Amino acid sequence: MSETDLRLLHVHAHPDDESSKGAATTAKYVAEGVRVMVATCTGGERGSVLNPAMDRPEVWADIAAIRAQEMARAREILGVEQVWLGFVDSGFPEGDPLPPLPEGCFGLVDPVKAATPLVRVIRDFKPQVMTTYDEKGGYPHPDHIMCHRLTMEALKQAADPDAHPELGEPWQVSKLYYQMSFHRLRFAALDAAMHEAGMDSPYRERLANWEDFDYERRVTTRVPCAEYFDVRDRALIAHATQIDPNGPWFEVPQDVQSRAWPTEDFELAFTTVQSELPEDDLFAGLRGEVRPTAHAQGDDFTI
Repeated sequence: MSETDLRLLHVHAHPDDESSKGAATTAKYVAEGVRVMVATCTGGERGSVLNPAMDRPEVWADIAAIRAQEMARAREILGVEQVWLGFVDSGFPEGDPLPPLPEGCFGLVDPVKAATPLVRVIRDFKPQVMTTYDEKGGYPHPDHIMCHRLTMEALKQAADPDAHPELGEPWQVSKLYYQMSFHRLRFAALDAAMHEAGMDSPYRERLANWEDFDYERRVTTRVPCAEYFDVRDRALIAHATQIDPNGPWFEVPQDVQSRAWPTEDFELAFTTVQSELPEDDLFAGLRGEVRPTAHAQGDDFTI
């Protein structure tokens, strides 16, 4: 199978998640000729404005439209196709006790019933590989947790010939991965590299309070992609409401990152093919397999 026959589907909760999680891997595969689709569950309507330069009343008043414009710029930088699944952002509940989630939000959907839009995307795009978040959502945002649940349900339904026959022929995704780059081992390596370079590390306090060592043990697949860190950062900066270009995302220079941790990391959570672990390629075990190609879609479409 040539790279032009390979297709990768990322399922993310909000616009900007595709740029903060696995974006250098995305850019690497796009450069190799792989078709990459991003399915964005919500519009980020209840997200915060995290860049002080964008914290203005007119931005807050039009946040949904602005975030869609940011997504369009990031999509162009990454070279991906994209679909909005049409769910409504839940916001991030804070307080003790936590307030209830807003009625009708993504975090409250029934994933079995709500999987239909993603089933349609899977059957139409026909990806061999999908990625999403693990069962914890990567972090406990209700939309990230629901994104995991929805993706796992859609993976199952898309392959079931008795489920949604109106959506086309069933499609079995061959491999599904969880995004795993935010783990302690990586941040410890970056911290050490910053000290070796004579610079202050932004991770000292974070590492001191890190309690979850599970992720670094779960990583099965490290994709070398350091030469695409610049593409990743440009896509991140495109999400101007969410990313401060002078903020912590960019405190570690790219050359330090490239030396200390030149990969983005994943956990192989589901597979129908044999591949030897650990891997350095999301398509390991698939490159010689012949599968039908997907028909063409536009660069941006809404279900």
